[in-house]
Amino acid sequence: MASAINKATVAFSTTLTLNESEIQALEALVCYGADSFLKVFKENLGTAYIRNHEEGIRSLFDAINRDVRPAHRKIVEARQDLIDGVRRRSKKDAKRQKALNLRIEQSNGTDR
Repeated sequence: MASAINKATVAFSTTLTLNESEIQALEALVCYGADSFLKVFKENLGTAYIRNHEEGIRSLFDAINRDVRPAHRKIVEARQDLIDGVRRRSKKDAKRQKALNLRIEQSNGTDR
């Protein structure tokens, strides 16, 4: 005998754009973990509101640790790579300028 099962799934998502300062603040918020956050929240603000959101808090903290922190590390690494590249370029430019100045001095000395 044939059977059919109907299943409906509804999902919502939000895209949140953060600047680096906000990312750092978010990392600071989650650095001690969801359980520590929930404990302090409940001790200082009560349990009435947060009680129904504990699973969501844990999921949020997991998502931040899984997705946001590694992305932020890439930002920090890219910034450092850029700084290192600028320093290398500046050193090369300084050497080129010194060589050019030396050639100019030599040329001026032979023209006299």
